[in-house]
This record gives sequence, C-alpha cells and structure tokens, in this order.
Amino acid sequence: MTRRHMVVAGAFVLTTSSLLPARRPVAQPSDEAAVNQAVEALRQAMLAGDRAQLEALVAHQLSYGHSGGVVETKAQFIDVIASRKTVYKTITLSDAAVTVAGSNAIARHAFAAEVESDGKADADRIGVMQVWQKQGASWKLLARQAFKS
Repeated sequence: MTRRHMVVAGAFVLTTSSLLPARRPVAQPSDEAAVNQAVEALRQAMLAGDRAQLEALVAHQLSYGHSGGVVETKAQFIDVIASRKTVYKTITLSDAAVTVAGSNAIARHAFAAEVESDGKADADRIGVMQVWQKQGASWKLLARQAFKS
C-alpha cells in the first residue's frame, strides 16, 4: 500500500464517519421506571408532610414554580409542606409522561389535589412539568413548573 492509498483511505474514513449519527447516552427503560418511582415518592412525601423524604427527593438548586407565579427554593418548598402551612388531603396524578435524556428527565402530568392552606380548603387541577436530574444513584427534582390547564 502506498502513501497515497493511505491518505485516500484516511480521508474516506473521516468523511464517512462524519455522516454517522453521534453517539448519545441512551436512556434505559429502568431510568424511566426510576423517574416514575421518584415522582410517586414525591407525591407520597407531600401527602405525608415528610420533611426527611422531601429533603432526599429534591435537589439543593430546586426551583419550584406554582401556577400562580410564585417560585420557591428547596427550603421554602419543604417548609410550607413540612410545617403543615399547606396540607395536601389528596393528590392524583394523571396523563403522566416521562422522557429521559442522559442524566436528565422531563416528567409531565395533570395534578389534581384537595388542599388546605391557612385553614382554607381548596381544590386544584393544574398541569405540571418537572425536571429531574440523576445525582449519583438517585433522581432528584431540580425544577417544577405548574400551569393552569
């Protein structure tokens, strides 16, 4: 093989490799199941007002957006629920969908709840988008935004 043949072969390899799709991390079905489990664990922790479980499920950088425009930090979100300022009597999630992209996941669902806040009963039905991030072996809620549906 001559030097010219090697140059042509190298150029061919470089040209054709750029036509191949880039390798991206592929989400495993177990990742989707783990995110769904985390969403359910968060629902249960909110119902129970379980401070320790809420701490374990949300990221330190949490941005928790409500449908009315209020945005809470991790500390604010947990304090409102764990101090029982807001008590969730029921939470029902429906129309759930999870998409995993590497170490991030987007979870969407309809959120219906019976809630008591400052002694006043209320019922909510909103849409929710959550962003979950895999931190170590656990999925943590990084961001949540609710919207009127």
